[in-house]
Amino acid sequence: MNLAVFGATGPSGRELLKLALDQGHRVTASARNPDKISIRHDRLNVVKGNILDPASVDAAIAGADVVISVLGVRKLGKNTILSDGTRNIIAAMQTRGIRRFICETSLGVGDSRGQMSWIFEKIILAFFLKNAFADKEIQEQYIKQSQLDWTILRPAMLTNGPKTGVYKTWVGKTKEPIRLKISRADVADFILKQLSSSEFVRQAVGLSY
Repeated sequence: MNLAVFGATGPSGRELLKLALDQGHRVTASARNPDKISIRHDRLNVVKGNILDPASVDAAIAGADVVISVLGVRKLGKNTILSDGTRNIIAAMQTRGIRRFICETSLGVGDSRGQMSWIFEKIILAFFLKNAFADKEIQEQYIKQSQLDWTILRPAMLTNGPKTGVYKTWVGKTKEPIRLKISRADVADFILKQLSSSEFVRQAVGLSY
């Protein structure tokens, strides 16, 4: 399958690229700095692009069957990078007639709010990640308002642990006990499983152990 990936230079993106290539997919990875992608493969095409530039977004998704976003931001101040970039992706997909969109946000966004720990909700989120999560809320709204076949995945706190293939998924809130972490490798595993599944189309899914 032909995949277009945004956010490929981050830790989650690197895990996704490795697993997608291992599974035989062809991948176009868009990056502001292509030199940050050290993986070399004959099925990997790295293109220079900017998520805030509609023309480069459109070029990156040309020929894709599925578009995947694992974008993140490191800025603590107010910004709309994720929501503006996602809006550009949606517009380009609609223009090109590409329907399947898989996007990573975070547990604690939308109707999953309140499922993280008290320390995370009252201290980390309130004082450090408030602006990032506010932008993720807008990002999810844009996705849900689109006519795409979207899946939003909301992982708990991300780790660099191994791929286990064993994790919990749920829609909305879960009453089952969860460990508030999941490896980036298992997030990549979940994303790629959605390529052959319609179970979570037009759903926002929580992920953790």
